[in-house]
Amino acid sequence: MSQRFRIPRPRTAAGRVAGVVGAAVGVAAAGLAAGVVSERVLVRRLKADPTDPYADEVFGEQRFDESYLLEMPRGTDIHVEVVEPTRPVAGHPTVVLVHGFCLDMGTFHFQRKMLAARGDYRIVAYDQPGHGRSGKLEGGDYDLAALGHTLRRVIDKVAPEGPLVLVGHSMGGMTIMALAELYPELFGDRVVGTVLMATSGGLLAETKLVAPALLGRVGAPVIYMMSNATRYGGTVIDKARRSTSNVAWLLTRKYGFGTPKPSPALVSYVETMNSRTSADTVTRYLRTLATHSRFPALAALAGTPVLVIVGDKDMITPVTHSEEIVRRLPHAEFVKIHDSGHVVMLEHADEVNAALERFLESL
Repeated sequence: MSQRFRIPRPRTAAGRVAGVVGAAVGVAAAGLAAGVVSERVLVRRLKADPTDPYADEVFGEQRFDESYLLEMPRGTDIHVEVVEPTRPVAGHPTVVLVHGFCLDMGTFHFQRKMLAARGDYRIVAYDQPGHGRSGKLEGGDYDLAALGHTLRRVIDKVAPEGPLVLVGHSMGGMTIMALAELYPELFGDRVVGTVLMATSGGLLAETKLVAPALLGRVGAPVIYMMSNATRYGGTVIDKARRSTSNVAWLLTRKYGFGTPKPSPALVSYVETMNSRTSADTVTRYLRTLATHSRFPALAALAGTPVLVIVGDKDMITPVTHSEEIVRRLPHAEFVKIHDSGHVVMLEHADEVNAALERFLESL
């Protein structure tokens, strides 16, 4: 069954985004296009790996029982999917999945697949504003506080009653912190558990979430160009990124993963999610991500169970950021996964799923 609160306005096709951190990497990568032939050969060879365990995995859409388009006050339509339990258990919480920057709800492909197979948890997944099948802002910048309000809107509309477990990856974890800052009373009352994956409570200017090492090589002019995207034209930037799609794939592999030989299918899947996020959307998120600082909001989580997961080779939000969260929430369970990068829930799905199942069963 599908319910639509509003018919969305037509949206322009999303551009290509190079690398796991989106347009910032792509624009910088455009300067490396001279080696496009050798890059194409390298990518073709890496993709042909006969040992890829996910070569036959079907990524993308998964089964859902209901879908919604929720209209936000600023006119952005939020795409939400709900999976109902096939064998509901009284008292089990609804699990809400909140994805990160330049990704979409497909980030939790394996976690959603596992929970749906279990059949005893209700699952809510949605695309953040400007990502996936959700709409984008008509004007202005995105703001993490607004993302917190968006999460509250999703909860109120599709999970208005009963206990909740919030699962956030990267910017999704920051969205949960914004929710905690705005609505601390939810935690302990409605929210009975929180899972924070590869995220940070602040100091993002020191990480590679917005400006990875590659961007640092080209310096301030690229930052200036990105922050004035409307002046230069989002279509121009998107064309530059499309011309370096092989570079995008290689950068996604380097910055998103920690295993020496990650699954080519997984790399392609992450790069595909990146590519659907337009340059316009990416630039409108830069300020709010760079200035994110919500360590005090973690106090709202102090009275409820928390699980913190991070890959030990995360180059986007390094281990130290998860360690700082745990220092402020000493009761939290801390799982550090060996040889994993930023997309830990995809790269080491079995370990993440096992930790998530243990956490849910302990509530």
